[in-house]
Amino acid sequence: MSLNNPSPLRVACDGESSSGKSTAAKLISKKYKLFCMNSGLLFRYASRLIIKHKPKKTISFLRKKFKNLNYKHIIHLNLHSQEISNHVAILARQKKIRQIIRVFQKKIIRQHHRICCEGRDQASTILRKNPRYDVAFYFKCNLKTASLRRWHDLKKKIPLKEVKKSLRTRTLLDKKRRHNPLKKMTDAVLIRTDILNKKAMVAKMSKEIDKKLLLRYGRNFKTKQK
Repeated sequence: MSLNNPSPLRVACDGESSSGKSTAAKLISKKYKLFCMNSGLLFRYASRLIIKHKPKKTISFLRKKFKNLNYKHIIHLNLHSQEISNHVAILARQKKIRQIIRVFQKKIIRQHHRICCEGRDQASTILRKNPRYDVAFYFKCNLKTASLRRWHDLKKKIPLKEVKKSLRTRTLLDKKRRHNPLKKMTDAVLIRTDILNKKAMVAKMSKEIDKKLLLRYGRNFKTKQK
């Protein structure tokens, strides 16, 4: 089985804020020719809509917006402002809003049998069953590394101390929220991006994915290395 004859493959990438999961998801999606879905962008897009339009009935407003949303529409939007980051941390705790975005994610998953889902509850909720993930990864790095990473993403427009405080708060909220909290599944492979560089990170992820595919298809499976 080669990548020229693609078989179903579902990869879940979960982790804390600025832990490197988005970069990893993009790289592994490119290598294995997977559709890459970033759930964080969906929540940030919801925040952007609310901040911009200030709807009186938030739930019905978002249902309408997400019903016919084209995922590709939001990929190139600027959704990483500090205002959106502060807003989305609270928004993501709301059960009804999570349900709206979950329905949208499930629709995308049904459309793509080869997909990498990246976020904070992809393995524990979105890809937990029907269908279940083939491989799950959990990303983690120390607060200092994560803060510097986000600070550079924001082009140093926000004081580093404020960025650090925001990330610490967001991770705490993600882990403590009542609905679909951030957690590592027991079979998820831990990826420490404060220890591994990009090349080593992709190599470790590839090893786990290839192991799964080898078990499924035997030694006829071959991946093309670039």
